[in-house]
This record gives sequence, C-alpha cells and structure tokens, in this order.
Amino acid sequence: MTAAFSTTLPPEKLSFFNDPQTGLRAIIVVHSTALGPAAGGTRFWPYDDRESATRDALRLAAGMTYKNALAGLPFGGGKAVIMRPSDEFDRTALFAAYGRAVDSLGGSYLTAEDVGTTVSDMQAVRTMTRHVAGLPSDGAAAGGDPSPWTALGIFLSMQHAVERILGTTLEGRTVAIQGVGNVGMGLARLLHEAGAKLIVADGAMTRTEKCTELFGAQVVAPEALLSVEADVLAPCALGAVLNEASIARFNTKIICGGANNQLATPQDAKRLAERGILYAPDYLVNAGGIINVVAENLQESAAAVEMRVRKIPERLAQIFDVSERSGLSPAVVADDMARAIVADAGIRVPTVAAAPLDESQHAA
Repeated sequence: MTAAFSTTLPPEKLSFFNDPQTGLRAIIVVHSTALGPAAGGTRFWPYDDRESATRDALRLAAGMTYKNALAGLPFGGGKAVIMRPSDEFDRTALFAAYGRAVDSLGGSYLTAEDVGTTVSDMQAVRTMTRHVAGLPSDGAAAGGDPSPWTALGIFLSMQHAVERILGTTLEGRTVAIQGVGNVGMGLARLLHEAGAKLIVADGAMTRTEKCTELFGAQVVAPEALLSVEADVLAPCALGAVLNEASIARFNTKIICGGANNQLATPQDAKRLAERGILYAPDYLVNAGGIINVVAENLQESAAAVEMRVRKIPERLAQIFDVSERSGLSPAVVADDMARAIVADAGIRVPTVAAAPLDESQHAA
C-alpha cells in the first residue's frame, strides 16, 4: 500500500480531521505551495490505522508536488486520505463533512478523485466548498472523471518508450496490466485499439472478465502477473509494487503504468536499471488526471487538457535523454528536474510543523 518517496522537502501542513457523527477520519497534507495552491486527489481506503494512513498521505502529497511541477502546472502538491469506516455509514454525509474539512484550509488545497472516490463523492464535497474539481462537465469544458486523461497520458508515454527501446509501435506487442479499474480499463481500451496483446490481473473477477470480453485479454492471477513475459508491465493498482523481490522476477523490458509511488524504495530505481528495465517515472506519465482537474479550476477547455496531456511524452523523452547521458536512473533524473522547478519558484518556509496533531483541534 505504501511506498518510499525520495524527497528532501518536508510538508508545509499536515492536518487531521475527525467527525464522529458521519464517521469521517481524514488526513490532508499540503506538501508545497511554491508553485500555487496544493492540488491532489482524495483516497478512500480501509487503512489499518492512522499511522499507515498518514504515511500514505505524506508520500502521495510529495508525489503530487513533483507531478504538478513536471506537468508545468501552476499548482503545488497536496493529497488527502480518508479512512473508510468499518461500520455502516452515510457516504454522502461523510463526504459533505470532508468538504467542510477542505474548506477550512482556505483554498490552500484543491481536491478531486483518487482511488476509492467518485464524481458523486466530489459533488457531495462541492456542497460544502468550492475548492474541489473532478465534477461533471458538458464535454467541451475540462472536468468530470479524470481517469480517461490519466489513461491517455500513460498510453502516449508507453508508445514513446516502446518506440525508443524496441523500435516499433505497440501493434503486436504484449502489455501486462496490473489492475483494471478506471485507469487500467481505459488504458486497456487504448492498447487494444492500437493492436497490442493484453495480459491482465485484478482482484475483481468482473473487471478481468470484461477485459477478456472486450479486448481478448488473457487473465492471470494477481500474484502471477509480475513474472509473465511481456514487452511492457503497466502497474495500475496501488503502490510499492516495484521492490527488491518483485524486480528479480520481472520478465519485461519497460515499466510504464498509472499507480502512484510504484518504487518501494529509492534503491529500487537502481535495481531496475541494473536489470536493463526502462522505468517511466509514474508521477510524470500518470499526470493526465491532475491536468484535467486543475484545468477545470482554471476554466480551461477539454482541448487545452488534451494538448497538455500530449506533451507528457516530450518531458519523458527529455528525462530518458538525460538518463542516458548521465548514467542516472530516470527516477533520479525526474526527481532532480521536479526539485529544480520547485526551487526556481522560490524557497518557501513551512507554515505548520509536520507533527501529528490532536484530531479534536481539527474537527470537520
């Protein structure tokens, strides 16, 4: 679930919110506002405890700072996680309470969907704050479900990586997708249309069956996917999938997927390079969703979103070029580039120490 994220920047603000009436237990991290208000989605997940939820929020927020910087967006990085209640709860009421929590931050954090949250959830948040995106759109404007844009950015990045390493298009190439939720399913559709062969795995059988029915995908068990022979491995589930044990099993040439924080530790980037596996930094290639989210806030069109998303492979090519010249892994190069962009925006002073806060002081 969690993964290490290499960053020297501490968060600007770490806030806990507790609303016993609705069951809300939320953690919001404003990691950096050097480039603008912190933007990042809200994850809804059955965490084991507050400590694990906090670790996830901190790492995801740091990733958003880097993601928004490399995407050229006028926003900093932030993230929120909500601990899914184990008992029955009113989902609309819970997300409305979360909306009050977001609003209490005064616009320093802009939220949207992430794992476990939906457009309907963001509509409930919107009843209590205007600092939310990922809402329904009319098609011409930016907005709505960000996952199709995330999938497009990954697909375009994968195209570039395959052309660079294999010298061909995606047609006839085998791609193994771990996780076929909204993003993974969208990616599978684009790959099928491009003529790729698909191998998929997901804990939900209905999703894999749909992939077989629509795209002729081969289905394998989740634990088997990481060792299947494929040209590309696309992690599209949760983080930390690229670790010492799994990397030793990989039978692929390229890793390019939508999951956040794929590297379990910074050392795993070096392990991939030593095995000759090209890694496309996750927070760069999966930036399509946040590009759509902030474009909604900026009142930009869907056409403007597509133009930004189609530039993702250009930045990826730049990272690969520097990696080849310097001998550094693409992950290290991407981190360095992102840190430089944030630094160029000016050194910011943390406003709140990143120490655990008493939930009673931050009731939603």
